[in-house]
Amino acid sequence: MSANAKTTFENFLHQHDEEAWAASLTDLLRSVHEVDRNATQIWFRFYPLSLWRALNEATDAEGLAKQLLMQGTYYLKDQIDSSHKFLYGHRYWPEVKKAVEEHAASFQTSENAKLPDEVRRVAAAVAARVKADESLLIGITAVAFMTLVQAGLAAFKAAPGAMSIDKKHAKKTPAAVLEERAKDDSQGLFGFLKTVDKDWTVTYDEADARARFKLINTEELASAAARDRSQDWRARDARCIEGPIPVECRSASCGTCWVGVLGGAEKLTDVSVREGKNIKEFGYIETNEPKPIIRLACMAQATGAVSIVIPPWNGVFGKFLKAQESIETPAATTETVSSNGVGN
Repeated sequence: MSANAKTTFENFLHQHDEEAWAASLTDLLRSVHEVDRNATQIWFRFYPLSLWRALNEATDAEGLAKQLLMQGTYYLKDQIDSSHKFLYGHRYWPEVKKAVEEHAASFQTSENAKLPDEVRRVAAAVAARVKADESLLIGITAVAFMTLVQAGLAAFKAAPGAMSIDKKHAKKTPAAVLEERAKDDSQGLFGFLKTVDKDWTVTYDEADARARFKLINTEELASAAARDRSQDWRARDARCIEGPIPVECRSASCGTCWVGVLGGAEKLTDVSVREGKNIKEFGYIETNEPKPIIRLACMAQATGAVSIVIPPWNGVFGKFLKAQESIETPAATTETVSSNGVGN
């Protein structure tokens, strides 16, 4: 087999478009443990197949990335072992990665094969090996399948397959993680009398005990994060001007501050009309839910402790998708698409 030839399993995965993956994820989520239900959905919003395909198929990927105002790390091939650190199932990544490689090698035919069934088959095998509940393996296995798609089998196999969290955090039970996400800060003996001066803890990395900042009741997440002067945030992430959450405009206009909500979505204010409109325009999520799992930190106000995860990139991809959808005929494509595959 040549270096560029795809295996039967790779070809099977590549047969599935964004819609097919979305349908498969909807099917699988019913079997995903509560501790990873939000996390799995967030991960697939962080690494959309449509974005990867657009960059992969563009004649000038760098030019397209610039046009989409892409910042940060958006290729999965550069973070095969670490992109899913915020999933509980990441604890089983070494075993999951090995099982997916074995499955890819033994997969014979795609005839009658269904994507959700293949994910469940690998997850069940790993669950038996590590003696864990299968529901804890389904989300991370789906993530592994998509990582293989976007990174390629060769790069996937070449990655070390290391876990990115320490042993202390790896030993936490799903129940303990869920309990921590649900817990609000104590406001002291007379906390029930407090109103505007209540404060809450925002966690932005559950695997790091230092990854916390305080928020005053009903304050926006981004504003609270900006007060954290504990380290040189720009050195940690060039997108971070101040605090751990990247932010530029503070008015929902740039999309830089989007975050995923692992726990406490119900403690955030409802999405405003402006936030709801712009978050779709950026391409981060398409939903009319009042309290979705993807938010703009400069708009979302907290009334309790929340656990979030900060995406590794930001951009304006929604406009590109809508422009592509508006191209209905080959003639229109010739007239409106530039050499890098982007509508003028």
